[in-house]
Amino acid sequence: MPDGSANTKPHALPGASDRAPPAAPARTLRDPAALVRAGLVPADAASGLERLAETYAIAVPPAVQALIDRADPADPIARQYIPDVAELDTAPQERSDPTSDAPFTPVRGVVHRYPDRALLKPLLACPVYCRFCFRREVVGPDGGLLSEAELEAALDWFAATPEVREAILTGGDPLMLSPRRLGHIIRRLSAIPHLDIIRLHSRVPVAAPERITPDLLAALETEKALFLCVHANHAREFAGPARAALRALAGAGVALLGQSVLLRGVNNSPEALGELFRAMLAARVKPYYLHQLDRAPGTARFEVPISEGRAILRALRGRLTGLAWPTYVLDLPGGAGKAPLGPDFAVADGADWLVEGPLDGVPQRHAAPPG
Repeated sequence: MPDGSANTKPHALPGASDRAPPAAPARTLRDPAALVRAGLVPADAASGLERLAETYAIAVPPAVQALIDRADPADPIARQYIPDVAELDTAPQERSDPTSDAPFTPVRGVVHRYPDRALLKPLLACPVYCRFCFRREVVGPDGGLLSEAELEAALDWFAATPEVREAILTGGDPLMLSPRRLGHIIRRLSAIPHLDIIRLHSRVPVAAPERITPDLLAALETEKALFLCVHANHAREFAGPARAALRALAGAGVALLGQSVLLRGVNNSPEALGELFRAMLAARVKPYYLHQLDRAPGTARFEVPISEGRAILRALRGRLTGLAWPTYVLDLPGGAGKAPLGPDFAVADGADWLVEGPLDGVPQRHAAPPG
């Protein structure tokens, strides 16, 4: 899709209209020819995209296809998912492993970067392949599924590592697992005494909501604190089917968090980002993280400067409920962790502080306590 600024054309949030949404197409589009037939890319782009498909996976599932406005060349949904030959250009600052998973992998499928938590990556398949994905060079339809022996070794590692209090299922997308296999993982993790929290990161509720079935909900049953972090970047992703899937998850006792990436042409304006966070809350999802783009190969067209991200959030402060406020973070290269980037409203002035009110923009002195 062509480059451009965030699409701020007003769109009704789910539930704001009685008009039925368009019927979802029948199948996932997985190659450039299918994208051409669906009217999502021009025919003369197919040859270039064939070269791209040799390196990076393509998948546009029915629920996502139904959200794309084909009449809008800058559609923010299409921009996230429809491949572009610009992805073949790697900028000097881009890295094949921007978050440095590899050096922190004690056994296959585990990443232990922070002292008290670790990732479990049981597979590398996703319902949809984001064009800005920081694991884009390893995810794909072949799945990267851990073998039974590898999965058990990874689970044994969690059991043998008492400093780890939280297991984070990611990948790939853990909700692409069969309910049987997912249920086994949840039960094994739930039986580890020192684990307090199980967290899953997923696109499934917004990209393939039909996968949220009674069997999958049953697989998530646990006495542990279980959180599902839903990845979405635009308000329109919270359409009717996604809202229904999220209601089902919330009804099953799953705590819902939201994570987003700040993306040029998708949500890089106060209007677009504010609509996204409000749509999340309306779907019972608490915004948790807003990520600065990880510099994976071929993703430069999406990057928003940190200064612009801070300005967007500053414009929203005081005009958006605190419930909608995520932590704006940059995952530093080399495995140094997520650094908060959020706008500052307080500046030290000797022992005092000058604190700017987000509603009037006027700094006020907050004096140090006497003595």
